[in-house]
Amino acid sequence: MSSSSPNNDLSRVLPRVLIVSRRTVRKNKFVDFVGEYHLDLIVGYGAAPVIVPRVAGVDALLDSFEPIHGVLLCEGEDIDPSLYDSNSDDSLTPEQVEEVRRLHPSDAAIDHSKDSIELRLARRCLDRNIPFLGICRGSQVLNVACGGSLFQDVEHELSPSDSDSSGSAVCHINYDDYDGHRHPIRVVPGTPLHDWFADSLLDSESSELMVNSYHHQGVRRLAARFKPMAFAPDGLVEGFYDPDAYSPGEGKFTVGLQFHPERMRKDDVSDDFDYPGCARAYRDFVRAVVAYQEKLAAAATKVMMQKQRKAIVRSFSLAKDMYVSAGGRTKPADLDADFLDESNTALSVQQEKRLKQMGATVRNASGYINSLKTKLSSSEAAARALMAEMTVDQLSSLASFYHAMGKICSEVLDRKLQSLHVQV
Repeated sequence: MSSSSPNNDLSRVLPRVLIVSRRTVRKNKFVDFVGEYHLDLIVGYGAAPVIVPRVAGVDALLDSFEPIHGVLLCEGEDIDPSLYDSNSDDSLTPEQVEEVRRLHPSDAAIDHSKDSIELRLARRCLDRNIPFLGICRGSQVLNVACGGSLFQDVEHELSPSDSDSSGSAVCHINYDDYDGHRHPIRVVPGTPLHDWFADSLLDSESSELMVNSYHHQGVRRLAARFKPMAFAPDGLVEGFYDPDAYSPGEGKFTVGLQFHPERMRKDDVSDDFDYPGCARAYRDFVRAVVAYQEKLAAAATKVMMQKQRKAIVRSFSLAKDMYVSAGGRTKPADLDADFLDESNTALSVQQEKRLKQMGATVRNASGYINSLKTKLSSSEAAARALMAEMTVDQLSSLASFYHAMGKICSEVLDRKLQSLHVQV
């Protein structure tokens, strides 16, 4: 896509969107890949794609990919039927399963590692309200993660009687025309999908779009939390979303699309889509990802400020106790911590600098007192032994001397404290 994105400031840290790779074989070796159309759109709208390799064990290492600001799951092999209720009366017979494997050999091969990684990621997004966009298989993963089920093969299991429309047969996959294949869908008014394609749907009385698809499975039972956004003529759900988790400006986005908007281009070399709305799903997804990142940053800042305030109040309390225990008659104005209320008002630069200075002073003073106590305890016995050998006159003279020195020290200390108070 073009670089007309409003997020071209490369100096800032972009939000992270995790995308799980797909395995293939090249030069007799396994390699992982992600379709570049997805990456191009994510980068173009201002996020950083982070590719999660679908290798065994990664599902247990998802914490290592934090912070996660968004997840995009896209194409891949069939989801293991054991992960949803495939043992119903409508399930395929063993003979039908074999036929499906012959018709769709590259897609019917189950990838257990990819299943495990993506289902865990989807559930993490659902638990934390992390923005999620599922395309094709990604939408099926989202539905299964929420308790929905799938058709193992649309052609065998979806009959005209299941349709909520005309019951027309639909070609959902065309191996001879991978990118050019299109079939109609009916968009439900009042949904995000209708909003994205609103300008194009004005020319269609039936709210119809022609979309690209490449799948032989699909949603059988939509999970209860989701609302459908589009249907194919055979009744298959082509898009859905969670209305309680959709507000891109607030960092909320949970959407599944069975069709491929990223591949709906007029040719292979331009960024000219069939409809302007094709890129809107990615634009609003990244918009939600950016907002989610900002929410996390604001929450982290709030926690940091609360910790700073607790440390500052503790420093004030410690300093106050030191002055009181030392018999100080006046308490410097610096020790008044009443302005540290429960609000989250940020400290000024001058306040922060002064508080850091005070903290250092308190720490240094504490260290000095501890050191002095250690030295005094070790020398007190020696002083007592020396004075025991002195005469009464010698002890009287020594006491008079220290009394005079104490008075002088007290006067000088008072003047210095008064001067310090005036400066502050």
